[in-house]
Amino acid sequence: MSIEKSNSSMVPAWPVVLTLCERELVRFFRQKNRVFGALGQPIIFWLLFGAGLGAAKVDENKLDYSHFFPGTLVMILLFTAIFATISIIEDRREGFLQGVLVAPIPRWAMVLGKVVGGAAIAMLQGIVFLLLGWLATAFHWFDVIQPSVLGFIGAILLMFVISVALTALGFLIAWRMDSTQGFHAIMSVFLLPMWLLSGAFFPMDVGGLLGWIIRINPLTYGVAGLRHYLQNTEAAATHLPSLTTCWLVSLAFAAAMLAAAWWIAGKRTTADLL
Repeated sequence: MSIEKSNSSMVPAWPVVLTLCERELVRFFRQKNRVFGALGQPIIFWLLFGAGLGAAKVDENKLDYSHFFPGTLVMILLFTAIFATISIIEDRREGFLQGVLVAPIPRWAMVLGKVVGGAAIAMLQGIVFLLLGWLATAFHWFDVIQPSVLGFIGAILLMFVISVALTALGFLIAWRMDSTQGFHAIMSVFLLPMWLLSGAFFPMDVGGLLGWIIRINPLTYGVAGLRHYLQNTEAAATHLPSLTTCWLVSLAFAAAMLAAAWWIAGKRTTADLL
């Protein structure tokens, strides 16, 4: 029976999505070193950035840690989401991915299951870091975030959209890769500059080529949206795009990356059976 005929009687898609998502989470929690890193990295960033930036001074004024907090949060989401998609390369080597590809399931279900699973892992680290920032502010250790209850909820929802977008981007990159070394090389020359030029450290209102790159970078609007929610002051919103614009760009970024991941999942690679 041809692949086309077997696909005409596909199994329900959503159980497949949930199963693949659950598989990513089970794999994560079974690897104790990954769990340790997931919980330890936010704590290390929280302590080092809080102590270092709180002690640093520019013109006799302490650096504002709250300005760097949203960018650091997005960095955690970026690296966790991207590293989660390394499992695509591992699944191809182990033969699991080939089994999924020949199964009578829609490709979008496979893509969505992998992406949502990776995004959930990124959200775990991001929420830990967010809660640490809230504790630091609540106990007056150092000023980090000043969100309202609705701002806190809005930040978590935006974090999920960002995580989905970044995980889908990682899927897009990893699908054609046959080695983790190549994946790391792409991350170093593309994804790290993408984060650095997202307004995490450089203000959006800088002029010239740098400012133009920051404005067309979709990750910029995720960082700006988190600033709206977490800093919750008029001064913090100066020179930032509106919250509506941040949501529209972030949602469009996630939708475009999911569509691109779905498209590339339909393409053959040298290691696939199809």
